[in-house]
Amino acid sequence: MSGRDDTLVIDVKGLNKHFGDKHVVNDVSLQVRRGEIFGFLGPNGSGKTTSIRMMCGLLTPDSGSGTCLGYDIVRESDQIKRHVGYMTQKFSYWDDLTIRENLDFVARVYGMARRREAVDKALEGLRLTSRANQLTGSLSGGWKQRLALAACMLHEPRLLLLDEPTAGVDPTARRDFWEELHQLAAQGISVLVSTHYMDEAERCHKLAYIAYGKLLAQGVAANIIAGQGLHTFTLHGDRLVELSARLRQTPGVDQTVAFGSALHVSGRDAAALERAIREVAGQDARIEPAETSLEDVFIYMMAQSQDNFGGQA
Repeated sequence: MSGRDDTLVIDVKGLNKHFGDKHVVNDVSLQVRRGEIFGFLGPNGSGKTTSIRMMCGLLTPDSGSGTCLGYDIVRESDQIKRHVGYMTQKFSYWDDLTIRENLDFVARVYGMARRREAVDKALEGLRLTSRANQLTGSLSGGWKQRLALAACMLHEPRLLLLDEPTAGVDPTARRDFWEELHQLAAQGISVLVSTHYMDEAERCHKLAYIAYGKLLAQGVAANIIAGQGLHTFTLHGDRLVELSARLRQTPGVDQTVAFGSALHVSGRDAAALERAIREVAGQDARIEPAETSLEDVFIYMMAQSQDNFGGQA
């Protein structure tokens, strides 16, 4: 059963933020609904984390307005913070304490009256009970990540902010973590998550792509892909590195991306694209139409945003 509905948990318009002379967030407007997992994609330094923090009252915008959980993001930020769980990329718990001791400490910081009950519930909810007395320093990255999420859930937040939460975690642990997120979303908890992993982005209900402070696209993954109007062919064969370099200089080709022993070649005009590939690779080249993937679009948008912003890295 889905916990999603049309209730707006976040509704912000025209958010701007400067740090010195750098316009870090430029006129961002966005809506997130109850029980929705909303993913933020973009290059490092693109303004993802700053945008998320402003939407949730953790950082005051220079201009713009909006609400989070029904509270004004500028005037009522203290009320918002009581209902938000924030998980940073850097693990920030104590290695020489057990999992239970770490959670108990966090519960003390929150000033929770029924700490033991809250800690027990968090341990059970994230399947940590059997490891409750294990020293945190001996945990793998995946279990540390689960502890961090349990700490976020202690005060039963209605909104989770996750800043690249699975960086450095193995694929199995990442998959398990996302299963937990979908369980939480099914309970009506909204999740904002920044990520660089395409498989994670595809598991979000909706996505936003931010580059150099500007929101370039948002919506469900299929609509973002369709909105770029790219056609893609897969080219198989030898000399793919050489062919890729030549194709990038060929009219009709907007992008080439290597995928193992094949090359994804994309462009906006399917007929012109196919002709270009045949001209460079030969009429007998093994090519076949392919679905343009979210990763194809992500790489394309990143390249376009660099062009738009003067070639910044």
